[in-house]
Amino acid sequence: MPIDLVHDLQKVYRKVLDSMARPGKIANLEEFAERFNYEVACYNTTLLIAMTLLDGEVSFHVITENNQLVEEKIAAYTLAKHAPVEKADFIIVLKDATDASIIEGMAACEKGNLIDPQHSSTWVMESSVLLSNQTQLRLTGPGIESHIDLHTSLSPSVWQARSEAVQEYPLGIDLMLTDDSLQVACVPRTTNVSVREVE
Repeated sequence: MPIDLVHDLQKVYRKVLDSMARPGKIANLEEFAERFNYEVACYNTTLLIAMTLLDGEVSFHVITENNQLVEEKIAAYTLAKHAPVEKADFIIVLKDATDASIIEGMAACEKGNLIDPQHSSTWVMESSVLLSNQTQLRLTGPGIESHIDLHTSLSPSVWQARSEAVQEYPLGIDLMLTDDSLQVACVPRTTNVSVREVE
């Protein structure tokens, strides 16, 4: 049965919202993505989230080395407008993006202002794998009882750039991490992230 663009995407939205309220909690979108038959060179999870959050009222930017066609397809499926990284409401980072392009984007993107901190960019970032109870990252802050450990394929330099992007709270950026196992985990701007040595 094909995906229901109303009811299924509402369920995806609720799962993403729950994940944003519980930073680092990995949510599984397998029940939706298995019925997903769109041919786009990104993770199904990434496209599901794009189709859930993007519409004709928002703009987006894709950071990628080799998959510029993804931008055209996302625009066609969602009616969202493409924009430069400095102006985009949503920034989608594909797995082939370089650290340098991600770091440059995080420095340049919208982070809101003191009157309207919500006018900031939300990042949807592909990671080769998301694992809980691994020690690459330790997350603390609102929505986390003590701490949560999370493993991603994003480099320490990318996490450092994210820390710099959120250092003037309430300004900052919110992250949604997707992987090729149909999982998503969120790291809002309120979350403290420390990079730990993996033994």
